Amino acid sequence: MKPPLLDLFADAQPQQAPRNEQIGEQSWVLRGFALPWLDRLLPALNTVLAAAPFRQMVTPGGFTMSVALSSCGTLGWTTDRSGYRYSGNDPQTGQPWPAMPEVFVQLAQAAAREAGFAEFVPDSCLINRYVPGAKMSLHQDKNETSYAAPIVSVSLGLPAMFLFGGFERSDKTQKVPLLHGDIVVWGGVDRLRYHGVLPIKDGHHPRLGEQRINFTFRTAG
Repeated sequence: MKPPLLDLFADAQPQQAPRNEQIGEQSWVLRGFALPWLDRLLPALNTVLAAAPFRQMVTPGGFTMSVALSSCGTLGWTTDRSGYRYSGNDPQTGQPWPAMPEVFVQLAQAAAREAGFAEFVPDSCLINRYVPGAKMSLHQDKNETSYAAPIVSVSLGLPAMFLFGGFERSDKTQKVPLLHGDIVVWGGVDRLRYHGVLPIKDGHHPRLGEQRINFTFRTAG
């Protein structure tokens, strides 16, 4: 799948007022936090996708994911019939994943600090592309070698309904609407909470078109 053509110069949509919302003991939604970074984020994203285009991966159960994925950083997340794992090389090319752009690192660390995680050093950024109808089932992020670092998740483009649950898949979830520029950070006692995304609704974002782009920053190694 070719990288999306991101309109770097489209008129900005009306911006929401920045604010922080607590959704767990050590979990926060940073409303609009990424908006001031967009003019640096999007060109860097296009550079990453030119080297590692989006692709739809297959789960160990044999299902093709509705979300298209890419990665950058020292380790990239991947899945196939043999399991979920991190890898230093892109399985599609055999080459190392693209280096994580400095602006990605700076944004992830700034968001982590805002949420109380001052020592965050991401080595992996999973990049997801959701088109209308795409979703992410409830899951835990638990392929990392340590759970000491938080998860930092950036939302761009179409709105999404984020599901934030408990420590068992059957636990009740809260529905958290995420808009363009929002960042969710969870860690500490909340690090292994189940989370997911409901199917994306039809729409058109003035800057990213008919898609939602999500960066998930982690310390994987």
